[in-house]
Amino acid sequence: MITLDIGQAYLALPPAQQGVEQGAGILLIHAWWGLTDFFKALADRLASEGFVVLAPDLYDGATASTVEEAAALRDALDGDQVVAQLDEALDFLAVHPAVSSDGLGVIGFSLGASWSLWLANHQPDAIAALVAFYGTYDGDLSQMRAAFQGHFAEADEFEPRAAVEQLDQTLTAMGLEATFFIYQGAEHWFFEADHPAYHAESARLAWEWTVKFLHQKLDTQQI
Repeated sequence: MITLDIGQAYLALPPAQQGVEQGAGILLIHAWWGLTDFFKALADRLASEGFVVLAPDLYDGATASTVEEAAALRDALDGDQVVAQLDEALDFLAVHPAVSSDGLGVIGFSLGASWSLWLANHQPDAIAALVAFYGTYDGDLSQMRAAFQGHFAEADEFEPRAAVEQLDQTLTAMGLEATFFIYQGAEHWFFEADHPAYHAESARLAWEWTVKFLHQKLDTQQI
């Protein structure tokens, strides 16, 4: 963990190659469980694919293991502080010596997916690619310019299909590149291996699409 001016974050660097650790910059925004060991391990996994990953801790060290605990942590969030944390995290990545990409990527899960979409509209010049897992956003996206990839469950009590279809229509009408994957037999949190809803085959496919997309959209934007 590293300490920023506002909160803490987990930083994962790609393996050194010829003495240089560099890669495209990725901001990872955790689900409403908090910055759990799963999301730290995911940051490491993305780093092993050649990315520089920063995962801000929106709950200041707290984590949840039940829906009730997670909802309480989410409801206690200070929106202004989250905005400040995400802005600082992007600024940190933008100037980090290991980051070799011009535009940055952001990947968010559920609660984090909603914040990711908000951030892409809030910082359109900074974010070139966005991956959202089972989370949408119904606010203003008119400034967003990032390419989008979304991963959603067929049966999702927390993210209705109508919201997914509306997001698809919104991004398409804006002329943005937007690809949506719907995973049959999967439920909300299907990607998270530490959750009962984990769906191994859907998670495997989503991982492959995510890594390919992020490399395609960010690796070509070398400084």
